[in-house]
Amino acid sequence: MAPPSPLGIATQAVNRLVKEESYYHKEQASQEKRVAKLEEDIEANSPDLDSNAEYILKQEKTALQETKAVFEPLRKRITDAVDKLEEQIAISESDGTGPEEELKKAREALEAGQKVAGEEQEELQTAT
Repeated sequence: MAPPSPLGIATQAVNRLVKEESYYHKEQASQEKRVAKLEEDIEANSPDLDSNAEYILKQEKTALQETKAVFEPLRKRITDAVDKLEEQIAISESDGTGPEEELKKAREALEAGQKVAGEEQEELQTAT
């Protein structure tokens, strides 16, 4: 089996990072639900609460903050990977060396990466 081309490697990198970003968003949503439920139970003084509910809440909030901290470096890596993929697509198109199927997959990955990068830019602008 032939080794993967630079275009194939760049495509796989973008796909992996987009998938990783999606996973972290799901994880963040799950953690936010757990924190909200714990806060609600503590406020309601629920009888089925563990005696260390405050400690568990603190730990859940810490885990949530750690998950949120992952996004900034991940966004940078996605942006870098998208830039590299754009270069590889341009090189393959100008050389005419890349198989059409590989170029198609690369363009799809590029579109997904740009979508994620675009959403991140909107979030950053909204936050500032």
